Amino acid sequence: MNRMNNKIAILAMILGIISLVVWLLFRVIPLSGLRPLGEVSGLAISLPVAVIGLTLGIIVLVKFKPKKRIPVAGVVVCSLGIVASIGSWLLTEPISDWDASWSPDGSHIAFTSSRDRNWEIYVMDTDGSNQQRLTNDPAYDSAPSWSPDGSRIAFMSSGEGNWDIHVMDTDGSNQQRLTNDPAVDTVPDGSHIVFHSKRDGNWEIYVMDADGSNQQRLTNNPGEDSNASWSPDGSHIVFHSKRDGNNEIYVMDAGGSNQQRLTDNPADDEAPSWSPDGSHIVFRSKRDGNWEIYMMDTDGSNQQRLTNNPGEDSDASWSPDGLRIVFSSDRRIYVMDADGSNQQRLTD
Repeated sequence: MNRMNNKIAILAMILGIISLVVWLLFRVIPLSGLRPLGEVSGLAISLPVAVIGLTLGIIVLVKFKPKKRIPVAGVVVCSLGIVASIGSWLLTEPISDWDASWSPDGSHIAFTSSRDRNWEIYVMDTDGSNQQRLTNDPAYDSAPSWSPDGSRIAFMSSGEGNWDIHVMDTDGSNQQRLTNDPAVDTVPDGSHIVFHSKRDGNWEIYVMDADGSNQQRLTNNPGEDSNASWSPDGSHIVFHSKRDGNNEIYVMDAGGSNQQRLTDNPADDEAPSWSPDGSHIVFRSKRDGNWEIYMMDTDGSNQQRLTNNPGEDSDASWSPDGLRIVFSSDRRIYVMDADGSNQQRLTD
């Protein structure tokens, strides 16, 4: 009997070790390149395994009272698995706010936050007050973008098992999916929606009508093209591409023709966004060793750094009047004047 009990206790200990290994793997190698998705999936696997192992170990230890060394070891290891699974998820993952986007009338800012242990879309006043959650589901929702009339917010969601573009009213109601493709569709913007997708095997820029119809590919090359943004008059699209070896900022006509590179340096330049008056493009760059916000003229000249701090600054979005820029830094939302001065934190 003791031999059988010891075998059960050894099994409990093995289950505890498996739970620890699974959790570790999901932290080091997140699923789909998305850290929170990997960690939640790791928790879903490692936690039940550790609980089963702990239960077996306790039963053997309490009810049968065999030689205690092995079952005690099983209980300890499984307990460590549970502590590692829950404690690491709750305590080591900082809350983040990012993907800030200004409403067309300048009164609100939509953004993504993990404050409720899931990626959800929130909205707040431009001074950071009155923060409200718009989405609430088990899926990951991110990258909000306002319609030109301010009545709708487009965003991307993983609700159907892959990332697709959805749209909702500004109070979070009437949520609808616009794309249904096994690839990832992201970054909606403008009266039409421009986005990037891997549906044809490589990241390319696509455009569609606001109701999801008439989807067309605009770029076609071996490099990755993504993060597209409309010019204010709708005649051009700015985006970043890896076609020349690293991410650089490019611009093209709205139909995909006349593609030209605007930046050229060894570091990555990404996530461009056009100013409301069409005279400037703001983007993020790692050219000085850290992600910072930069601005340039629309022909690529006069490139200037707007932020300069140890944190990573990204996700820049213009206010409708072009006087301010909202961005994310150190997992929080900030706002600054268009020249980089007067930087203020909006979310805690």
